[in-house]
This record gives sequence, structure tokens and C-alpha cells, in this order.
Amino acid sequence: MFLFLTGLAASTAATVLLSLPHPGPAPGRGPEACVPSGHDSRGRSSVDRGVIAWEDDTVFDDARSYAVGQWTGGGLKRVAFRPDTASEFADLEWNDTRSSGGDWKNVLARWTGRPGTDSITMNRHYLDDGGARGTAAHRRRVATHELGHALGFCHKSTKAGSIMWADNAEAARFGIDGITAGDRAAYHRLWGRA
Repeated sequence: MFLFLTGLAASTAATVLLSLPHPGPAPGRGPEACVPSGHDSRGRSSVDRGVIAWEDDTVFDDARSYAVGQWTGGGLKRVAFRPDTASEFADLEWNDTRSSGGDWKNVLARWTGRPGTDSITMNRHYLDDGGARGTAAHRRRVATHELGHALGFCHKSTKAGSIMWADNAEAARFGIDGITAGDRAAYHRLWGRA
């Protein structure tokens, strides 16, 4: 059934439609499911008013820069990344550890959300040259994955080709060195389009 409006009715309908709030940034299907559970979430991100202001205390600047380029390239413009300034608190701190025991056994890096400044900690034990994953490609993949967590993305099933797979070695085996079409679609569902 089609409804045709004329005159005052059309003008009133147009005014009502234009005054409705924007439907939000998640058209189409809902957020990607997480493994083992949950969903992508803006609430579990380092984003503050559309920006991640970061503080740099890592030796892996190339990996950090690569990761930022991955999550801002090709139309991904809803979240901006920039160094923090002297007059503000950082939303995210990049730092390093060197550990192979306890909570860091077989952990290449970790994003930690916390009150105040969140962190991405890169593990030099594994990522330094000569370490088990001590190549630029591994460091870049790991940094891109962890920055995905800072954007609110969770670990994805291996059924969906994604930089957000929990297993870095599997991502490497399948040639996933940066964000994929699936990651780009998840970004648009969570953050919208520019």
C-alpha cells in the first residue's frame, strides 16, 4: 500500500521525519558475537568522545603506528587517534613488559580497560627481535589486534576472518596481517560511517 500526501499533510510529515533522532550507527545486523561470549561494545573501549588520545611508552612505535593506520584507513574515520597533550589525560597508554611467567605466559600483549587511562602492554619477551614472535609482522599484527580491543572489539570466532582472532599464530597462518573486510564491517556496525 502506498500513501500519497499533498499540501499541508506532506509538509507536516516532512517536518516530523526531519525532527526524528538519527537511528544510530548500527544499521543492518547487530554487533559481532564474541568468543566465548558477549558482543562488541562501545562501553568496553578506550574511546572518549570519538577520540583515543594516547601516551607512548613502548619501544614498538612502528607497530603502534601501523595499528593506528589500519584502524583509520579506508573510510574508518569515526574514531580519531592522536598523542595526548600536556593539558589532558591520556585515554590509552602504550607500554611494555618483559615476562614469560604467571599471567604473561604465552601472552604477546594485552589491552587492559581500567578507570582513568587504559593500557596496551606489549610483551618484549616474545616480541623483541630474537623472541618467539620477534618480527615486525608479528608486532604489527599484535598491536592492531590490541588496538581493536581499545576500540571495543572482542575476540572473534575463527569462522570470521578477523584480526580479532585470539590466536596470533592462526592469524599469521591465514595471512591476516591487518584488519579484514569483516573487521571493517564490524567497525561500521559499532561506530557508524563517517
